[in-house]
Amino acid sequence: MKTKIALLSGGISGEREVSINTGNQIFEALDKEKYEVFRYDPKIDLKKFIVDALDKKFDLVFPALHGPFGEDGKLQGLLDILGVPYLFSSCLASALAMDKYKTKIIAEKIGLDVAPSLKINKNNRYNLEKITNELSFPIVIKPIELGSSVGIAIAKNEEELNEGIKNAFTYDNNILLEKFINGRELTVTIVQDEQNTKALPVIEIIPKISGWFDYKAKYEIGGSDEICPAKIPNKTKEKVQKLAKKIFIEIGCKDLARADFIWEEGSDIIYFLEINTIPGMTKTSLAPKAAKADGMEFGEFLDKLISNALK
Repeated sequence: MKTKIALLSGGISGEREVSINTGNQIFEALDKEKYEVFRYDPKIDLKKFIVDALDKKFDLVFPALHGPFGEDGKLQGLLDILGVPYLFSSCLASALAMDKYKTKIIAEKIGLDVAPSLKINKNNRYNLEKITNELSFPIVIKPIELGSSVGIAIAKNEEELNEGIKNAFTYDNNILLEKFINGRELTVTIVQDEQNTKALPVIEIIPKISGWFDYKAKYEIGGSDEICPAKIPNKTKEKVQKLAKKIFIEIGCKDLARADFIWEEGSDIIYFLEINTIPGMTKTSLAPKAAKADGMEFGEFLDKLISNALK
């Protein structure tokens, strides 16, 4: 009998379009001889999905959702209540990983290097002079619970900082302000099965159409060069893979995640940036590229994830 999969994509976060693309790529790659796939967009199909889940219509939920209400633990909590098995991390791990500030606290506690940063809240006054005294320019501005570089800016002066903060607050009530680290961006996909936690080949990201790895550089064809495996010394490769596995395990991630780092120019310091519990799976996404470099075509990669989750 075919395995019945509920594929969720779309949703209501600022990453809706990315999620739709991810869902389309997964649907096309899933072997229809093996799987019966039911598609749901939580923005319009939530009631139908819940009814079908209670009726035990499917064996496994494949959440291809990014950002709030998909990747932040809220969906995972609902699935736990419904008693439905699902791919990727649990409610708590998803919530922790989604909060960039809390993840950085955990990462620093277990010995990873992180860039100096501050957290500010939309409902509290913030002082630009105090911020710039603590964090020298350039300063990276990030909504704390959003991905895909949505709402992110890099400020080189107070005017850009003020505008960037105002824009970021349109996406999230909490913002992370982080000292910009000039270096090479490295990302590591982690996969987990019953036997072990494995780091896939390291990818180096070199933006081509932007000064940094922003939304356009991530998702436009040719927006970035993604070198896989990264052309870095073995010592650096092994170190960043070890760090990725360490934060994956400490956060409590499951099945699959992708950790992002900056290797500072002229030093051996590798700064942890964040960990994504549901990495994108579009044509330009990084996790499928790392899996391919490890010898797995996309369909085979999905088979492995589903098989491990069902076990």
